Amino acid sequence: MRAVITGGAGFLGSHLCERFLSDGWDVLCLDNLLTGAEANVAHLRSNPKFKFAKQDASETIEVDGGVEAVLHFASPASPPDYLKYPIETMKVGSLGTLNGLNLALAKKARFFLASTSECYGDPNVSPQPETYWGHVNPVGPRSVYDESKRFAEALTMAYHRKHGLDTRIVRIFNTYGPRMRLNDGRALPNFLYQALRGEPITVYGDGKQTRSFCYVSDLIDGIYRLFESNEHEPTNVGNPQEITILEFAERVRALVRSSAPIVFKPLPQDDPKQRCPDISKARRILNWEPKVSLADGLRITLDYFRERVKENA
Repeated sequence: MRAVITGGAGFLGSHLCERFLSDGWDVLCLDNLLTGAEANVAHLRSNPKFKFAKQDASETIEVDGGVEAVLHFASPASPPDYLKYPIETMKVGSLGTLNGLNLALAKKARFFLASTSECYGDPNVSPQPETYWGHVNPVGPRSVYDESKRFAEALTMAYHRKHGLDTRIVRIFNTYGPRMRLNDGRALPNFLYQALRGEPITVYGDGKQTRSFCYVSDLIDGIYRLFESNEHEPTNVGNPQEITILEFAERVRALVRSSAPIVFKPLPQDDPKQRCPDISKARRILNWEPKVSLADGLRITLDYFRERVKENA
């Protein structure tokens, strides 16, 4: 059994490669390293079942031999990244999804799309169930990510309905853990990096906006369960424990034992005020819910970040 994983050298993709390898799959990891890093999969190079190829998923994907699964995880995923690479983000969400679907169709493989909670935009419903259609600004700066993922979902369902392709769609909520980049730009890497360096911790807006943070091992377990299920419609996977950004910054500061002040900066345009998954569907059809507490997950992530900060000192 062989899986092709686009974006496999990214934060989530590298953990996904590990999971498939641990279950006996051969894994072909494709990544153009725009936001991924070969270092994330360096420890897998000695595994004969693992192969890495530098490949832009937005370009035609050609793979010799049999393929049983295509998992499309390639995309910039943090606001600074997709604001820096808006065209690349839209191309990998549209053309990249099309290329992955065509590969799966040609190989008679299962196709798995990594979608996002950003499909819900700045929601007026919380927690967000899969039945909520979202509140998205289609021309705002964040739309390059939001709308490319919404398009990717529509295209995936079109291939499922038109061609009978075996497809899965996961809507991923905020995830954290080892292998996040120091300069990722999302809340947790920012807070940890700033706190470890003794810099002021930056909170955007008044900090009352909420997020829910899922530790990476829990997320990968939910993704794998969805992959093995028979569910074709989008499914939320994330942690429903909601926390304000300000409270989260204070938790990180206390964990690091930093005395650095919290500073406030203007909230970016269209930044969601609430982000919390309704995971009742995942509980029902996957028998899944997160197990790692925020306290435990933060401790593990802090150890990883401490090492990275030392290396970059």
